[in-house]
Amino acid sequence: MNRKWVIIIAICSFLLGAGGVYGGLTWVAPLWADDADQLEVQVGDEDGLKGNLQKISHAYDIIRNAYVEKVEDEKLIQGAIQGMVGTLQDPYSVYMDAATTEQFNDSMDTSFDGIGAQISLKDGKLIIIAPIKNSPAEKAGIKAKDQITKIDGKSVDGLDAHQASLLIRGKKGTTVQLEIVRGDLANPLIFEITRDEIPLLTVYSEMKNNGDKNIGYIEITQFAKGTAKEFSTELKKLEKQGIEGLIIDVRGNPGGMLSSVEAIMRELVTGEKPYVQIEERSGKRVTYASDLKENKDYPISVLIDEGSASASEILAGALNEIEGYELIGEKTFGKGTVQQALPLDEHSQIKLTMAKWLTPNGNWIHGKGIEPTIEVQQPASFHVHSLQIEETLVKDMNNEKVKIAQNVLKALSFAPGRTDGYFDEQTEQAVRAFQSIHKLPITGQIDVKTALKMEEAIESKIQNEKNDLQLQVALKSFAK
Repeated sequence: MNRKWVIIIAICSFLLGAGGVYGGLTWVAPLWADDADQLEVQVGDEDGLKGNLQKISHAYDIIRNAYVEKVEDEKLIQGAIQGMVGTLQDPYSVYMDAATTEQFNDSMDTSFDGIGAQISLKDGKLIIIAPIKNSPAEKAGIKAKDQITKIDGKSVDGLDAHQASLLIRGKKGTTVQLEIVRGDLANPLIFEITRDEIPLLTVYSEMKNNGDKNIGYIEITQFAKGTAKEFSTELKKLEKQGIEGLIIDVRGNPGGMLSSVEAIMRELVTGEKPYVQIEERSGKRVTYASDLKENKDYPISVLIDEGSASASEILAGALNEIEGYELIGEKTFGKGTVQQALPLDEHSQIKLTMAKWLTPNGNWIHGKGIEPTIEVQQPASFHVHSLQIEETLVKDMNNEKVKIAQNVLKALSFAPGRTDGYFDEQTEQAVRAFQSIHKLPITGQIDVKTALKMEEAIESKIQNEKNDLQLQVALKSFAK
């Protein structure tokens, strides 16, 4: 076959495809299967379509045969497809070549090698949605809403999320360097992260107590292939122990497979309303509802934050709008579109936004997120930046590193007095107090050893669930 017609075949392939994966949401059945024939008629009868495709073919021939340097056919074809997708200006619609397609498929498997961070393109910027629990990214200090500006010293300008992910992922034991812009910091942070195997053990559960009641706690870190089965197993274990309430924690959960969240919804919500609605371009809505007749005989609360996205938002919206369960924490990420992976050939595909998803009450949360019913901000210790130093911080210095150190000391209740980046006498006294408590040489200066101990102290404070205000409020909500 003449390769210039591959472009035309590619266009028709993505227009006519059905079924597949939706931007981390995998549908069990093709959503538009009933409309496939109609789509084909529309494509075939499009006025001027043939002429426009011939124009593309003509441009391909001109560049291939007349450009000053030889250009690979595959490069021209990929460029044409990327150009079409790029005109959509949709961060979730991307062309995936063979390597990116393989990575995309692997991300739904039971494990993969990488740093464990979900990223998205937002307003032209590569943004961390959330690091995966206990991943190298989380341990290194990567946080939700961090902006990636460089990967291994090279600018990410022009990269989409899949291309960036391909550069970040790699073999276990190798390292990747990320330059991160974060919040109110004037200068970027540099993270050297060692890649590791990221197992998708997505459900963690335990029994908690709020004083007089046994409260089940289930954390879902991602909606992967086995998540629904894991959730059901863990929930049954907790129910056998006689729980009087349940906390579902989807903080930092960037989403995943729709089939997983669907199965969980069918265990928790009744069919009074659809747990999700899909709205097509035409305005037609397809609804999905549970066949559960009675809900649980105990209350449920959901923990959410800015790292809760996509399938996590479907879960939170359904539990709140159908059953009236409390949402505790902070506003969610806000991803309300549906993507479908459409094959172009056996190695490449286009992931295309093809619909919106709406909450049971018909709310479109895209770009807005879901507001908690009980808003709770975490303590300052949960938000301090990673303290990375190359030189010892001493009195009379005035820079970003000192500012971070002062915020760490303040979060640890060592009263530096100021947090503007100037290392004054009171900051020095706070450092001395910290060093004394932690049995370090009392110098009043922040060397590498002191900085590491400060980081450990912050991590220890975060890991102590008594300091997790959102969890504590959720536990107390069952005392009503």
